[in-house]
Amino acid sequence: MNRLRKWLTDWLINCVINMIILMTLAGYLHSMVHIASIGAAFGASFILSLLNLFVRPILFIFSLPMTILTLGFFIFVINALLLLLTAGIMGPEFELDGFGSALIVAIIMAIAQMIIHTFIIKPLRRR
Repeated sequence: MNRLRKWLTDWLINCVINMIILMTLAGYLHSMVHIASIGAAFGASFILSLLNLFVRPILFIFSLPMTILTLGFFIFVINALLLLLTAGIMGPEFELDGFGSALIVAIIMAIAQMIIHTFIIKPLRRR
């Protein structure tokens, strides 16, 4: 039961972090990313988390040779594709300008998540 609680807590924290990052990017990169509301941002974050849970491992396995060949940088392409899929599911509530925009957003999101987890989440857990 403790493992399930920890997993659900981590998943919810990641959803909230993704939501905050998406809203921030929509504010700064408004020509690339459009989010209609906070609810849409949470919905997009929720859908993206589900896609990362179920679809990403399959895409990762199928693209493993390309990922190895590009020294791991192909993972950003997978993340961009998942963002485009999320935008397709969300419809006009969450829109990306195109694949280039999705790739830039995926790279920025990965960097922001790494910084947030390293400097905020991990130190808080050590307490």
